[in-house]
Amino acid sequence: MNVDVPLQRLVAVTGVSGSGKSTLARDVLLANVAALVAAKGRKPDESAAGSVLLSGCQALSGWGTVDRVLEVDQTPIGKTPRSCPATYIGFWDTIRKLFTETLEAKARGYTAARFSFNTGQGRCPACEGQGMRTIEMSFLPDVKVPCDVCHGQRFNAETLAVTWRGKSIGDVLSMEVDEAVDFFASMPTIAHPLQLLKDVGLGYLTLGQPSPTLSGGEAQRIKLVTELSKVRDDVTRRGQKAPHTLYVLDEPTVGLHMADVERLIHVLHRLVDGGHSVVVIEHDLDVIAEADWVLDLGPEGGTGGGRVVCAGTPETLVKLGTHTGVAIQPVLAR
Repeated sequence: MNVDVPLQRLVAVTGVSGSGKSTLARDVLLANVAALVAAKGRKPDESAAGSVLLSGCQALSGWGTVDRVLEVDQTPIGKTPRSCPATYIGFWDTIRKLFTETLEAKARGYTAARFSFNTGQGRCPACEGQGMRTIEMSFLPDVKVPCDVCHGQRFNAETLAVTWRGKSIGDVLSMEVDEAVDFFASMPTIAHPLQLLKDVGLGYLTLGQPSPTLSGGEAQRIKLVTELSKVRDDVTRRGQKAPHTLYVLDEPTVGLHMADVERLIHVLHRLVDGGHSVVVIEHDLDVIAEADWVLDLGPEGGTGGGRVVCAGTPETLVKLGTHTGVAIQPVLAR
């Protein structure tokens, strides 16, 4: 069978469990387009397809405008306490430069490396910049407690003595996103990603929140904020068109509250508005109803599935009366 996936749209892949959604979106579409885009990097046109062995399909066309492929899942953004939203999204380096440019830092000869909690002389020697210390409990799980030397601020006393607008580098790490948006309002390169974090409902996180303490849904939204930041950087700062990215998400609403699902939908629409393509495997009726295009697989699961029973707008599914169409009818009516 032939399957058309519109580009620069929010496309939902739906169907009952076992109907083949993940096989189509991840094993066929994601895997093959990723291989083709990688080949295009070596030979910049669709003729690169000749050197790629496709998996699960005979041919794939129309992918030439895609510059990048990314699966956005709920895996952690980092495994160590040193990883945090500020370092992952990328605005921490800018904050370090602000402190380097203060009169106190210049007088002491501090460079940006001094304000890094990963390496250098600026971090707390007791916890090595983690802000936490691990207590081994023998036969019980280890316990993490705030460092009794830096009190969780990650830096030594000399580094914390340098302030910017009355705040030390440790105070900035302890700030919640909601507070930091106002504090850095005059610094667009910092304020913009902070505002995005606030927009997706993560205003309660601190800038230095250790990655291992983030939930899967929080980690996924931080990844999406990172992508939205890249869209702005490419368009406004460099004056260039952002690389056309194909995003694939496998049931991103798992574990999310209804309010968070609404915020997630807004983020997905912003990616599409930025010129990207989004394919989402989903059971959530609100996400399906918001999609520009739906690929409904089935009609049943297992051996009774694997076919496209409908490809069209959510309203088209309702008219055809597929399982998904029957489910989303009251949502569309609402």
